[in-house]
Amino acid sequence: MDLHVPELGYQKKPEKMDYRLLFRLLKNVWPYRLHLLGAFIMMLLTTGATLAGPYIIKVAIDTAIIGQNLEQLNILAFLFVLTYGVNWFSSYGQNYLMSWVGQKVIFDMRQRIFDHLQKLGFKFFDRRSTGEVMSRVTNDVEALNEFISWGIIHVAGDLVIIIGIIVVMISEHLLLALVSFVTFPFFILVSTLFRNRVIDAYRQVRSRMAEVNSHLQENISGFKVIQSFVRERKNIDDFSSINNRNLQANMKAATLFAIYLPVIEVIGAVGTAILVWYGGMEVVRGAIQIGTLYLFLDYLSRFYAPLRDLSQIYNNLQSALAAGERYFEIMDTRPHYEEDPEALVLPFLQGRVKFEGVTFAYEKGKNVLEDINLDIEPGEAIALIGPTGAGKTTLINLLYRFYEPQKGRIFIDGNDIKKIKIKSLRDQMSLALQDTFLFSGTILENISYGRPDASREEIEEAARSVYIHDFISSLPEGYDTFAGERGSSLSMGQRQLISFARVLLRNPRIIVLDEATSSVDAHTEEKIQNALKKITADRTSFIIAHRLSTIKKADRILVLDKGRLVQQGSPRELAEKPGLYRELLQLQFEADYGEEKEKSNKIFHYK
Repeated sequence: MDLHVPELGYQKKPEKMDYRLLFRLLKNVWPYRLHLLGAFIMMLLTTGATLAGPYIIKVAIDTAIIGQNLEQLNILAFLFVLTYGVNWFSSYGQNYLMSWVGQKVIFDMRQRIFDHLQKLGFKFFDRRSTGEVMSRVTNDVEALNEFISWGIIHVAGDLVIIIGIIVVMISEHLLLALVSFVTFPFFILVSTLFRNRVIDAYRQVRSRMAEVNSHLQENISGFKVIQSFVRERKNIDDFSSINNRNLQANMKAATLFAIYLPVIEVIGAVGTAILVWYGGMEVVRGAIQIGTLYLFLDYLSRFYAPLRDLSQIYNNLQSALAAGERYFEIMDTRPHYEEDPEALVLPFLQGRVKFEGVTFAYEKGKNVLEDINLDIEPGEAIALIGPTGAGKTTLINLLYRFYEPQKGRIFIDGNDIKKIKIKSLRDQMSLALQDTFLFSGTILENISYGRPDASREEIEEAARSVYIHDFISSLPEGYDTFAGERGSSLSMGQRQLISFARVLLRNPRIIVLDEATSSVDAHTEEKIQNALKKITADRTSFIIAHRLSTIKKADRILVLDKGRLVQQGSPRELAEKPGLYRELLQLQFEADYGEEKEKSNKIFHYK
């Protein structure tokens, strides 16, 4: 199955509001609609109090102050203070509820994308940097928080305030209201001109930030290689370039916003000046009262404030939509395989494996494996050898269903693995990778990772089998010692042995060792070979290695070259036949002889 996976980079889209994407984002809020309703009620109280305050002052000026009615003035002053008390209470409730909703929505979305990532296969992760994927889970999801926590309810609140102001102003004095809004068309024009530029600017900001995260993650993970090759200066220059692109993207967005706000302020100031000029003349002529002019001036200032807020919310919305695009690119990526609802749960495996006409390519037209046919008996120890890129690891990837073959089928105990539940399949298999990965927990947690319910005695027995128990016991905290990030507190050989213990603890029916002994010394390797001889008995095992000494006890050797199975047989049989195996054997012998000769020369010269 050849599944197209979209690239996770910056792609310029049509510059228009994506209402479908907005609806998808808002669907995440729906489970918390009751809290949202509560926040909306609080918002209405806040809006009502905000609109009531200026009107109370208007009445106080026109009736209580001009009419010299102190009793009425006392009542109006109390009501004015009361409106601010209501405003404080409702604003607190509104902000608390929306913050709660925002945090819950972000929690759900982050959990959802993490759960989805667990279902995606090697194909997805092979094509993307860790930093970029992390940016989707952290930065992009967090960018949605501001809009959800602050933007949604404020959009409604600002619209209610704007509508309320318009209604009150028109009901008070229609002509004065029309004069007040004479600059409003200019506001709409400016907002429209800036909109398209803002959409693209925020999309670039999110993309550039992902580049920064990706580069940082890669460099922190590979700092030993960087320093060993003295690449610090080059990496600094590369990061400076990436960081500068991020700076330019952010500055572009900030510049647009910096231009936009003052323009809106000027439009508002012009509108206020026109209102003062016209309203002042009306007061002088006695057409309106001074309190009415105050009310219009106050409302006009409040009218442009929510408009500015809506502009800010619009910018936040564009940032959220850009983040949402990147979020849903991952969520819309289908798993690399579709598990059959009727898939089998395997009973205890015998370990019979069959490859039937298997062909596979990572890229269309470039086959990595070509028409592989194999029959492997239960308990058989199989060694896979061949030049780099011959297809050894790919063969194992297909067995584990990390990838799906384009042609052919793979059977375990007579069952097509596509018809077996993935968990059921992998529960009876164990894999030791060349690049050993340990988690940042304790050594105990790392060994028991595949069997969390294992007893302490079982864990220690697995460690003894690979000769790592004594070392672990010698540590101050023993099995409770923290391994560090990726096992950084341990040597490469120690990490390898712990990964072996992790494999043995699962008691698998099929074992895969992917160049697993290439990073331990000869003495340790001999001990491991003895331990592996015990556990591979009556189990099907695959060993992948460039060092032929690690596969000399295999029942059968499979020689791969350019994706084809070119030889197979016992070590003795293949050593006696002309072919690639004998060539590799000769090269290994010459390499080992050269190393021994160099050591002898050093010793002789020293003496």
